[in-house]
Amino acid sequence: MSIWELLLAFVVVVLMLVALLANVLVLMCFLYSADIRKQVPGLFILNLTFCNLLMAVSSMPLTLAGIIYKGQPGGDQVCHVVGFLETFLTTNSMLSMAALSIDRWIAVVFPLSYHSKMRYRDAALILSYTWLHSASFPIVAASLSWVGFHHLYASCTLYNKRPEDRTQFVIFTGVFHALSFLLSLVVLCFTYLKVLKVARFHCKRIDVITMQTLVLLVDIHPSVRERCLEEQRRRRQRATKKISTFIGTFILCFAPYVITRLVELSSVVHINSHWGIISKCLAYSKAVSDPFVYSLLRHQYKKTWKDIINKILKRSSINSSALAGEPRIRNLPPLSE
Repeated sequence: MSIWELLLAFVVVVLMLVALLANVLVLMCFLYSADIRKQVPGLFILNLTFCNLLMAVSSMPLTLAGIIYKGQPGGDQVCHVVGFLETFLTTNSMLSMAALSIDRWIAVVFPLSYHSKMRYRDAALILSYTWLHSASFPIVAASLSWVGFHHLYASCTLYNKRPEDRTQFVIFTGVFHALSFLLSLVVLCFTYLKVLKVARFHCKRIDVITMQTLVLLVDIHPSVRERCLEEQRRRRQRATKKISTFIGTFILCFAPYVITRLVELSSVVHINSHWGIISKCLAYSKAVSDPFVYSLLRHQYKKTWKDIINKILKRSSINSSALAGEPRIRNLPPLSE
């Protein structure tokens, strides 16, 4: 193996381990906290977490084996199943992020009618659509034998080996990425930009009230005034940073891979195999970033994870103190003495 292949194999191993750990933590928080389970967005996050976990245990290991052995790992049946799952899980993840953005849009733009517009039944209907949408493309691809090991990405994915099907495969690939990546990106941009507009409007109202208060409080200490102004600046930047993170990670992780898949359809442009694997690793990195972007860095998940750690530590300390106290009890003198 060359130094590039060793480096890429190391990156895949790191992505796989971090994705497993981070998504398991999200799943533990979901199972532990009743408050998280009661929230409608928790269903979308749970679906996204399962997609990331399945990606980490199915597609990533075979890509690692493909890099190491420079060929198809396992038999054709295994590769077909993994390729089917890879297409399904990637599409499902994209649509789950779009569903989360729709939920945030309704919560921020229509706060008074949120509970009537986004109920568990509505979330279940949205998830049903994402599953049907995500399953339709790999089913068509599998029925036309367009799933197999692709050496450019060292993974089992959409792949056409028959030259006579080239035109149909090009059309299928274009429609697939338009209705998965592009559709999700359009929904993300539309909803989050609406959320940002509302957030900026509320920030302006708060800023006006803050400035009026500071003007009235003539005797206020300069340090207190400075802290108020600093918090005002942070408030304006907070929503922009969050929304930029949601949209930016989506584009950064998926766009290089999708563009590479579309450019690959042209017989004129030659794509380096190392770049193909790098673009695939970027797509895999979304399974690593999602737990932090949507869950673990939020206050509710931080609090839940701290409660889990405290419960584990308290239980272990009780057990250790009980074990330490046993010999003392045994050494006590009898009551008659």
